[in-house]
Amino acid sequence: MRLEVNGHAAYVATGGRRPDRARETVLFVHGSGQDHSIWALPTRYFARHQRCALSVDLPGHGRSAGAPLERVEDMADWLIAVLDAAGREQAAIAGHSLGSLAALAAAARHPGRVRAIALVGTAWPMAVSPALLAAAQDNPPQAIDMLTRWGFHNAGEGTNPASVNPLREAGRRLLERARAGVIHTDLAACNDYAAGLEHAAAVRCPALLILGEHDRLTPPRAARQLAAALPKTETVILAGAGHAMLAEQPVAVLEQLTRVL
Repeated sequence: MRLEVNGHAAYVATGGRRPDRARETVLFVHGSGQDHSIWALPTRYFARHQRCALSVDLPGHGRSAGAPLERVEDMADWLIAVLDAAGREQAAIAGHSLGSLAALAAAARHPGRVRAIALVGTAWPMAVSPALLAAAQDNPPQAIDMLTRWGFHNAGEGTNPASVNPLREAGRRLLERARAGVIHTDLAACNDYAAGLEHAAAVRCPALLILGEHDRLTPPRAARQLAAALPKTETVILAGAGHAMLAEQPVAVLEQLTRVL
């Protein structure tokens, strides 16, 4: 489905179902350099289980036009503009990584529009190493290599250096499709987001944090401040999962999402 949001075309996947205005809405938001496709299973599931499922491509990502947004707060306001364009008064929002920060900020800045949030692979502060930021700006292939190496848990790959993790390679291909400058803009937005605790304290809806036991990009310990600041929250740590848990453990993530969304 294509919408016009803030003067630009925005692509929103609907799980193969025509959105039903009588059903509650669930909005899915991807992470840095990615697109709506990381949410394929949850989008299809919720679309078939009495929800209106909307999985967005952020501006400058996937099939959405416009420049990538440089601030998490702008992404949060853009999500609400998507709801307006789709004729939706309220939604539950699930976000992964960068998308989790946008979901958090949306719930804080627009409390009447967000009924629940699920923060997947989240942290605050979501600090990005200077080496990764520099690579994203000056050597994108190196940055993609760093993100894919750190984003997936390596259990079961064996010791053969030539062994290939198909999930990791699929993640690499997705990042390689990102437009020039998008990954750096996204990572800088994560790194610069300073209002996490202030926004967490302002959230009034239920929140669920879904974290990966072996996440090297947003380790569970990095979400403790955020969890403590959210008034109505629960934290689940998925055993054996890395940062890319939507690819590594899609069913386990979905089972947790259904509890709050």
